[in-house]
Amino acid sequence: MKNRAWLFLLPALAFMAVSAIIPLVTVINYSQNYIFAGSMPTFVGLENFVEVLQDPQFLGSIGRQFIFTFLVLLIEVPLGIIIALAMPKKGNWVPLNLVLLGIPLLIPYNVVGIIWRLFTQSDVGIVPAAFNGLNYAYNVTLNSGDAFFTILTVDVWHWTPLLILLSYAGLQAIPNAYYRAAAIDGASKWSTFKYVTLPKLRTVLTIGILLRFMDSFKIYSEPLLLTGGGPGTATTFLSLFISRKAESYELGYASAASLIYFFIVLVMSYIFFQFISRVGRGVHDEG
Repeated sequence: MKNRAWLFLLPALAFMAVSAIIPLVTVINYSQNYIFAGSMPTFVGLENFVEVLQDPQFLGSIGRQFIFTFLVLLIEVPLGIIIALAMPKKGNWVPLNLVLLGIPLLIPYNVVGIIWRLFTQSDVGIVPAAFNGLNYAYNVTLNSGDAFFTILTVDVWHWTPLLILLSYAGLQAIPNAYYRAAAIDGASKWSTFKYVTLPKLRTVLTIGILLRFMDSFKIYSEPLLLTGGGPGTATTFLSLFISRKAESYELGYASAASLIYFFIVLVMSYIFFQFISRVGRGVHDEG
């Protein structure tokens, strides 16, 4: 053989087969059977998928998940860009800012849930104390609105630094010549941002939006530890709903729901990527 470089890929392919392909095939097999604890699997074809798609609880968890993810992107992406623009471009404060921004990203998911669970406890938490000072009876365990927006706040606190760091890196890579040319042309700050900064940030923003979409769409540890999915089903997002179905040994149902979940993430990620790419090209061409 003239080219044996592909042989170096064999260990990676073997690892992927063990860690991804085999579990996926297993889930596909389970999804076509009724499987309950203590009973033999019964082949039912696509009946599990029909049951999942007709289940109001599953559809409700999808709705909550889309609302949550939409709000995450709506808040974190603009906030990340604004803070990145406000950060110093050089000087002694830059390393300190980058280190401080990176701290939330280093905290594991389960630790984040535990920390904010302490923050929101009615007796010792600083969040209820702050709201009490504003004459608002904050209660994350009884008020569904408080619970939902607390989870949203936790996600914004935890992951906005990722968008900030990506945007800051993108800003640092933009040559000053573009801004000098815009200044010579008499472009306003908004025009400079729209036709110079934003198009140049397209690549990093595409990565950031895709990462935040996929990660927020599979949020699990924070609502599990902070609210337990409640009150009621206010914070029972899709991953938590499917996990509880699997824990109750409804493996066929849970497998079918997982495949639908997987398909939604793939399709939505592709749509996001195509949309952002076309918008970026359109802004670039317009400029």
